[in-house]
Amino acid sequence: MAVYTPVTDAQLAELLSGFDLGELVSHTGIAEGVENSNYRLTTTRGAFILTIYEKRVSRADLPFFLGLMDHLAAAGVPCPTPVHRRDGSALVEIGGKAAAIVTFLEGRWPRRPDPAHCRELGGAMARMHLAGGGYQRRRKNDLGLAGWRELFGRCGERADDVAPGLAAEIGGELGHLERHWPEGLPAGVIHADLFPDNVFFDGDRLSGIIDFYFACNDCFAYDVAICLNAWCFEPDASFNITKAWQMLQAYREVRPFSDAELASLPLLARGAAVRFLLTRLYDWLNQVEGAMVKPKDPMEYVLKLRFHQSVSGPEAFGLA
Repeated sequence: MAVYTPVTDAQLAELLSGFDLGELVSHTGIAEGVENSNYRLTTTRGAFILTIYEKRVSRADLPFFLGLMDHLAAAGVPCPTPVHRRDGSALVEIGGKAAAIVTFLEGRWPRRPDPAHCRELGGAMARMHLAGGGYQRRRKNDLGLAGWRELFGRCGERADDVAPGLAAEIGGELGHLERHWPEGLPAGVIHADLFPDNVFFDGDRLSGIIDFYFACNDCFAYDVAICLNAWCFEPDASFNITKAWQMLQAYREVRPFSDAELASLPLLARGAAVRFLLTRLYDWLNQVEGAMVKPKDPMEYVLKLRFHQSVSGPEAFGLA
């Protein structure tokens, strides 16, 4: 979450006039994250989240995202539910930009995930993958393999401003991934951005999954690989195999994970590292002046990529 677009009480009052949410009491910008502008709204009927869509989010994709949240919530996945206006629409506008209001989820995201958090995540991710099976809309992964090459073309020439030799390192890795990327793995709707700040807990119990604005159709194992990167590295860049084992064991208790999926994890984890390295690199090099947001360091994912390049199989993750 982040704030790029400021809003006024008058704009919010006009927006709320189309909903049955009561009157505005207060609104507070949420500074975490990098993609969209987010506000916590407090009305006379409770707390809600207003998201104003910025940057990479295409308006044409919004029905997919909002419909997916409705679908998953109806299937029992703990996630925000879009609030519909009295005319039935969930997609609205404010300040000339597309926006939506969703329900507020209680809980806190874990600043230092431990193995218990990872186990909860693994089971919840598998249940989400199964629940998405009945969702009829489809969306390709715009930040999949082809998208990485395009994004590298937009920022790669300045990569050495961040670290000498980084452009050549990324270019070489992209070539490797393009030659060896797996095909034919089980696929469906994935979250594609399951970082700790998108998962809420009440103690050690997972209470909600948020921020579905990168969700798409892709292989399930790629979602797992994203989580290995996001949840299983320690601050010193060492990989915690206990966290990885707990995550995958809990996942497999809900949804079978094939030998082919397991064998693909090292390469998928390399790809996931490149994906977040490139988006962080782009944001680092194209910071928005005055935005209430702190871009994330792309070098964190350079270190994760180098770890994955050094492993020969899933046993390095403690997953043999």
